[in-house]
Amino acid sequence: MTARRSALAVQVAGLDFQNPIVLAAGTAAYGRELAEVVDLGALGGLVTKAVSPQPRPGAPAPRVAEFAGGMINAVGLANPGVDAVRRDHLPWLARELPGVRKIANVVGFAVEEFGAVVDQLEASVTAESAGALDGYELNVSCPNVKAGGMEFGADPAALAEVVRRARAATRRPLFVKLSPTLPDIARSAAVAVDAGADALTLVNTIPGLVIDVGRRRPALGFGTGGVSGTALLPVGVLATWKVRRAVGVPLLGVGGVTTAEDALQYIVAGASLVGIGTAMLRDPRAPERVVRGLARWCERNGVARLSDLVGSLEASA
Repeated sequence: MTARRSALAVQVAGLDFQNPIVLAAGTAAYGRELAEVVDLGALGGLVTKAVSPQPRPGAPAPRVAEFAGGMINAVGLANPGVDAVRRDHLPWLARELPGVRKIANVVGFAVEEFGAVVDQLEASVTAESAGALDGYELNVSCPNVKAGGMEFGADPAALAEVVRRARAATRRPLFVKLSPTLPDIARSAAVAVDAGADALTLVNTIPGLVIDVGRRRPALGFGTGGVSGTALLPVGVLATWKVRRAVGVPLLGVGGVTTAEDALQYIVAGASLVGIGTAMLRDPRAPERVVRGLARWCERNGVARLSDLVGSLEASA
């Protein structure tokens, strides 16, 4: 078991992960909610549910619907706000998950809000909950309400300013999460890195609409939503490959992973870490199976370090 674990170990942005599998933002809540059904200690880490400056009630129900290719959701970034996360969740993360890397997903609707949330979380981590967080993931797919609703990731100036402000608020690693619908995701990745990002998360969901034909209404209360699940796998793998060729920072590949082979696609395309979300919602044991599957794959194929395969597609492309 020790040999298998060492084969999966990876270092990303100065952080040591026992394996590359992390729970994706929006599906892992704040850890506590999954502790009874998922062996969090068997994973490399988790990315928390969104944290915004103020509490958000989120989108109207129903918020989630399944279709043949996966799932569509419109949760609306519902979360209790940064004060509640500081008070109710950071102490638990510090106390109960000492060996698992914890990344806080941060959202905002104005340039200054991302840095403000990071600053407030930093104050709690250092003063009250040492070990509660190892880094931050900036969800720049949010709409910039002060700029007509354009998402931050699609506006180079706004994207750079978001990252710079967050960078000024912390020395911990910053992951920037990008949308696959960006006109030039590699260019946006370069902007984020130049502004101070230590790593990138690829990708967020893609917009979609699922219709309840019996009622002739959208399946979701909000109407449209974000598509995730197996249909997103090739989209995320392609984005990972493109960005790997454009920047030198580590990548967290997310979207459509249900098996070890899916995770390996992201790794070979250029991801050092792989996130699992929708598959875990369907089957809470799926992430653990992926970890075991990666260990068996390395053993069968004589791979001493899985991290040696990161970006290996480039050698044969």
